[in-house]
Amino acid sequence: MPQPKEWADVRVIGIPRALLYYRFGELWKTFFEQLGYQVQLSDPTDKDIADEGDRLSVDECCLASKVFMGHVANLAGRCDAVFVPCYSSEQPRHGFCTKFQSVTDLVRNTFRDQKLRIASCHITDARSEKNVRRALEGMAVRMGASVRDAKKASKAAWSAQAAHDKALADSQERLVKAMEAQRKSLRKTEKAAIAANAKAEKTLAAANAKAQRAALSDHKLPEGAISKAAKAAVAADEAIAQVDAAAAPLSILVVAHPYITRDAYLSGAVLEALESMDVTVLYAEAVDHDKAYKESFEFSDTMPWLINRELIGAILLLEDQVDGIVLISAFPCGPDSMTNDAIMRCIQGKPILNLMIDAQSGTAGVETRVESFVDILRFQQKGGYVHE
Repeated sequence: MPQPKEWADVRVIGIPRALLYYRFGELWKTFFEQLGYQVQLSDPTDKDIADEGDRLSVDECCLASKVFMGHVANLAGRCDAVFVPCYSSEQPRHGFCTKFQSVTDLVRNTFRDQKLRIASCHITDARSEKNVRRALEGMAVRMGASVRDAKKASKAAWSAQAAHDKALADSQERLVKAMEAQRKSLRKTEKAAIAANAKAEKTLAAANAKAQRAALSDHKLPEGAISKAAKAAVAADEAIAQVDAAAAPLSILVVAHPYITRDAYLSGAVLEALESMDVTVLYAEAVDHDKAYKESFEFSDTMPWLINRELIGAILLLEDQVDGIVLISAFPCGPDSMTNDAIMRCIQGKPILNLMIDAQSGTAGVETRVESFVDILRFQQKGGYVHE
């Protein structure tokens, strides 16, 4: 790491808009802004950024890593230094994929000819405020900040990230509560309609039986008795049909790393297809991280990756609130290939669609699969399909 005098001319810190930016971005931005730096984000992902990242990377890298390299390239010449932190773990149950551990060295070596300055720190426990703040403060001091300013900046940064995460989780919880309230209202209306239908059918049957007895004994029924009963039965049938037509909106839980769900270039085709079909979308990565992490141990006691733990915990917390689950992974993600396989085998009672995106995949195939999946869920919602 350069000494403080080598950072004297640094005014603008670049942050690649990829990978863990979508999980800890508020933390990073707030920290540098509190230290007096201007923060420059890379442009949103597009084909040029993705292609450049593919050119700079080896074939074995996952799509997300390739996109990250494209974002670093996008920042070259637009900032004085690029922030590329290293995330690993000393704890066995909330670690990170090796790409997050090696990305600093990868960027340094890939851009060595451009003499790209890199600001970095090593965070070994992302769940620990003390660990994260200590790592950030150490980097700030090496860059020339005072210990006091570094501590003040790290405190503000941690609070900003916590507030951002809470707002995201609270917003989704309100949506879940609204969905449940709508379901309860529809169930109540449906119950009343069914009761009215049963009463009308009973009245009609009684009128028909009375008419038959009257015919056999030459007695006459009051005029219109049967027609009134029939109209009541028809009205009750129409009420039930209206309840069916106003069925609760279809809801789907999208399970993917935030660098996929929040990047329109990577997941836009999937999310747009869902929205175009009037699906209410919930996001696993928006669930309260602490709750999801703790819940994940009901699924696995040995899973080593923090983000995957949070995603699986979110599934367990929300599976009863949704009609189906969509898994989205970037090819060829190692942790996802293992956890998604476990999800497909162990999460019972919910239809699951597993999507893998890569640099060569077009949107047409993805859209077709999503549309077919939604059609199946709607068929199931109407009672035409039972998932054992």
